[in-house]
Amino acid sequence: MRLLRAARLPASVRDALALDRGERVLAHAPTRGGSFVVATTTALRLPSAEGGFTSVPWERVDQASWKDGWLHVQQTSGGPEHHVRLTEPGSVPETVRERVTATVVLTHHARLPGGGGVRIAGRRPAEGGGVRWSFVFEAGLDPDDPGLRAHAEQILQDLRRQTGL
Repeated sequence: MRLLRAARLPASVRDALALDRGERVLAHAPTRGGSFVVATTTALRLPSAEGGFTSVPWERVDQASWKDGWLHVQQTSGGPEHHVRLTEPGSVPETVRERVTATVVLTHHARLPGGGGVRIAGRRPAEGGGVRWSFVFEAGLDPDDPGLRAHAEQILQDLRRQTGL
């Protein structure tokens, strides 16, 4: 019986990644444009327009989805969206899901005065360290409104007190 093996990541791509010390490649997939998407222990590496890679740490991925051959990634705090067509996805979609989920320490949805709500998320970087907090306000709410921001900050302080985070 012959075992199927995933294709190795080309050396030129591995060199272009400039991995940090201790960072390992977990999964990779070729893109329609001839580059690669690479999931490492600390970040998702996406092809950039300049020919290199954009590194998105796992705790900065707000949402990721896989549909019809496309990997869709939304960064936290209004960061950019990435849409990449994978020709042979391999284990990249599953690895992305597992890695993003592993960073989540706490999520909480709260109602805000005047209607609408905010999702508060606490995420821990893959390499460890303190919890990083983010607010995602529902559509139609201004995240720069000082009143809404103050209310969300108060909810966060209450959550931190209750959880010890």
